[in-house]
Amino acid sequence: MAFRIASWNVNSIKVRLPQVLAWLDDKHPDVLALQETKITDDLFPADACAEVGYKATFSGQKTYNGVALLTRHDASDAMTDIPQLADPQRRILCATVQGIRVCNLYVPNGAAVDSDKYQYKLNWLQQVIAFIAEQCQQHERIIVLGDFNIAPADIDVHDPAEWQGAVLVSEPERAALQQIMATGFVDCYRGCNATDPGFSWWDYRAAAFRRNRGLRIDLLLASQSLAVVCQCCMVDKDARAQERPSDHAPVYADFEL
Repeated sequence: MAFRIASWNVNSIKVRLPQVLAWLDDKHPDVLALQETKITDDLFPADACAEVGYKATFSGQKTYNGVALLTRHDASDAMTDIPQLADPQRRILCATVQGIRVCNLYVPNGAAVDSDKYQYKLNWLQQVIAFIAEQCQQHERIIVLGDFNIAPADIDVHDPAEWQGAVLVSEPERAALQQIMATGFVDCYRGCNATDPGFSWWDYRAAAFRRNRGLRIDLLLASQSLAVVCQCCMVDKDARAQERPSDHAPVYADFEL
């Protein structure tokens, strides 16, 4: 059975809804994980998603954050909060789809390494690391994906020297990501593309997309049992090239289950 899963920080589902619906119609993922939906649950466009064949599970927040799963099949055992983390920000959504546990994360940005937001990010990551380890004990097939706001290595950064020590690439952030990986995950994109940087985010400023000054911070991490059947993992840069785009491109992976 073929299974396609995708992640996309849409930077407002209200603004990007036509693009999301068109992308679903074009790529036909089994699961599309969205981040930064920036909309409360009562306003989420579930009916529009249903019209193109997708069920919506969501955890929203006005103006900021917000996560959702759009699925072609039923999503069960949804979780929007984890026991270790009392946090009003809507950044986590887990559910089981076709026997695969999907954990959609919108990791805090962190702002700057000398800021309170950076410390919040590191603490948030530690709580989520523990939660993911628990999920791995309960589910053999698990995918953790989303906007991690962490570039795993220098190959994932357009200019490592320029970014050295900055938020998104700092050693504590990368170490936290490695803790998640050490639980038993494989980075699907890097596993399929050893040398291609695969940038997924480009700043709106300074013509960053046209100049390809990007970072790879949108990740799909698969448990070992899924990683061995991963056929490909790709970044859809065409979506970033559209009018009024998100600053992120969708990332998707195909599995043969």
